[in-house]
Amino acid sequence: MLQVGDIVARLSHQQDLFFNIDQIHVNYNGDGSAILKGLNLRLLADAPVSDLVAKSPVEVANYEREDNKMIYQKLHKLTSQRKADQDDQREFFEVPGRVLQIDGDQDYLNQCIKMYRQMGIEAKGICKSETEQPRVIRKILQENPTDILVLTGHDGFISGKRDFHSMDSYRSSRYFVESVLEARRFQHNRDALVIFAGACQSNYEAILSAGANFASSPKRMLIHAFDPVFIVERIAFTPTDQIVSVKDILRHTITGTDGVGGVETRGQMRRGYPRSPY
Repeated sequence: MLQVGDIVARLSHQQDLFFNIDQIHVNYNGDGSAILKGLNLRLLADAPVSDLVAKSPVEVANYEREDNKMIYQKLHKLTSQRKADQDDQREFFEVPGRVLQIDGDQDYLNQCIKMYRQMGIEAKGICKSETEQPRVIRKILQENPTDILVLTGHDGFISGKRDFHSMDSYRSSRYFVESVLEARRFQHNRDALVIFAGACQSNYEAILSAGANFASSPKRMLIHAFDPVFIVERIAFTPTDQIVSVKDILRHTITGTDGVGGVETRGQMRRGYPRSPY
């Protein structure tokens, strides 16, 4: 019998994605339904328990191995490019932009913070549910000065809905929009506070209109848990006197322009001189 915490796939979707079971509900007829969270994608979904199949530890390990391989390739490409840029500026030292990530998923948050630190980015993470984020964002920003803000968690286009513009068609997009609006009331300048907001299948247009620099999801696609991280890396290590190329920054993400997009944004890295020999 399936339980909360089990890793499963959906038979109706050819077992293409792996999920953690977050909740199980049983109705008066005895039929069960489950709330699912993507194992590596920021997707919140529901499915009948009868549609789910448990995945073995070997299957999960293989799934994660393929995902980690793709992430490593992206990370290696980024760090190699950055090293080449640094070799051209050896007499300067760099102060990359600071990152604050507010995330509805503690596991994803921990992974992202670890990745930021591996990249050499000063980062702080705070776990708040998507519904909480609009209420707490202003206070968090007051207490945690930052250059780059990431607002994420889980989202999804609700099955059976048809209106891609209505907030009622999404699980969490409304809260991301409200959070961005609150953050912009705190700091209206898009270059003084760079914002990424959204998750899988989020209402891209509404989030950008609220004031985000980058958002998901232009084609209502699933996005990877690390897509915000790869966007942040480019912003954090681009000098403040340069505008980040939107096409270049999206080329370094995992899901690309189907999953994430944004507007021209000024970099957040400051160069210092001279570099200390110590």
